[in-house]
Amino acid sequence: MLNSRTLLNRQTSLLSVFQYIVFGGVILYFGRTVFVPISFAVLISFVLYPICAWLETKGLTRLSAIIISLLFLVLLGLLVVGLLIYQFVEFLGEWSTIQSKLVDAITILSKSVEVFGIGQEQQHRLVTKIVDQSGSDLLGFIRGTISASTFSFVLMIIIPVYAVFILYYRRQWMKILVRLFSGEKEEVLHSIILETIQTYYAFIKGMAIVYIVVGSLNSVGLLLLGVPHAILFGFIASILTFIPYVGIIVGSLLPMAMAWITYDSMWYPIGVVGIFALVQYLEANVIFPIAVSDRLNVNTLVMLVAIFIGGVVWGMAGMILFVPFVGIVKLIADRNPKWKTLSLILGRSNGPT
Repeated sequence: MLNSRTLLNRQTSLLSVFQYIVFGGVILYFGRTVFVPISFAVLISFVLYPICAWLETKGLTRLSAIIISLLFLVLLGLLVVGLLIYQFVEFLGEWSTIQSKLVDAITILSKSVEVFGIGQEQQHRLVTKIVDQSGSDLLGFIRGTISASTFSFVLMIIIPVYAVFILYYRRQWMKILVRLFSGEKEEVLHSIILETIQTYYAFIKGMAIVYIVVGSLNSVGLLLLGVPHAILFGFIASILTFIPYVGIIVGSLLPMAMAWITYDSMWYPIGVVGIFALVQYLEANVIFPIAVSDRLNVNTLVMLVAIFIGGVVWGMAGMILFVPFVGIVKLIADRNPKWKTLSLILGRSNGPT
C-alpha cells in the first residue's frame, strides 16, 4: 500500500500540473494577440526549414534561401486565396437570384401541407422574411470581415517577418532550448527537434497534396453534376476535412442546398452526397496513404478536444493551430522515453485490446 508521504507527493504533483494548465490557459487567452502570429510563424518555419536548408547546400546565403522559400509560399497562398475570392465574388453576384429560387423552392414544398395551421400565404411571407434576413446577415458578415481586414493585413506582414527571424537565428534558438531543457544532452535534443521538423514537414507537404487532390475531385464531380460555383464548394469541403467527421458534413451542406435550389429536385443533392462519399472513400483508402507516408497518429478524440479548446482560447486561429501543436507534441513524446505516458494519451490504438 502507498504510505501517506507518497500519496501526498502524488496529490501535490497533480495539483502542480493543474496549476500549470490553468495559468498557462490564462496566459494564452489574454496574450493571444501576441501568441497567435508567433505560433503561425513557428509552423511556417517548420515547413520552410527543409527547403531553406536544401537551398543553402546549393550555395545560397541563409537570408537569400529564407526569402526565396518564403516568397514561393506567399505566391502559392495568394494564388489559392485569389481563386477562392474570385469564386466567392461570383457567388455574391448571384445572391439575389439564389434568394428568389430559395423562396420558390420552399413554397413548392409547402403546397402539400400547412405547417402548424399556417396558411400558404403566411408561410410565403415568413420564408421571404427569413431569406431576406439571411441576406442581411451575410452582408453583415462581409462588412465585419472587411472591418477586420486591416488587422489581418498587419498579421500578413508580421507573420512572415517573424518566420524570417526564427529561421535566420535558428542556431541561437537551439542554444536557448538546450538551456531550457538542461537535463537533455544537446545531441539528443537536436536530433529530436530535427526529426520532428522533418516529419512535420513531410506530413504538411502530404496534406497539401491531399487537399489539392480532394478539392479537385470534389470540384470535377460538382461540375459534372452541374452545381454552380463547383470549385469554391469543392475546395471548401476539402479544407474542412481537417475537422474529423464533422467537417465533411458541414462542407457538403452548401453545395447540397445549391443543387436543390438550382434544379428543384432531390436527386441532385443526393448526387452531391454520392460524389463527396466517393471522394472521401478514395481519400481515406488511396490518396491519404500514398501522399502522407508518416501519419501523426493523434487520437481523434484528442483532435476534437484540441479544436474545441483552441476555439475557446484563440477563436478560429486556435481551431487551426492547436491541432498541429498537438501533433508536434505527439511527435516529440514518441521520441522521448520520459514522455511515454503522454504519447499513449495522445496516440491512437494500434489494434483491438
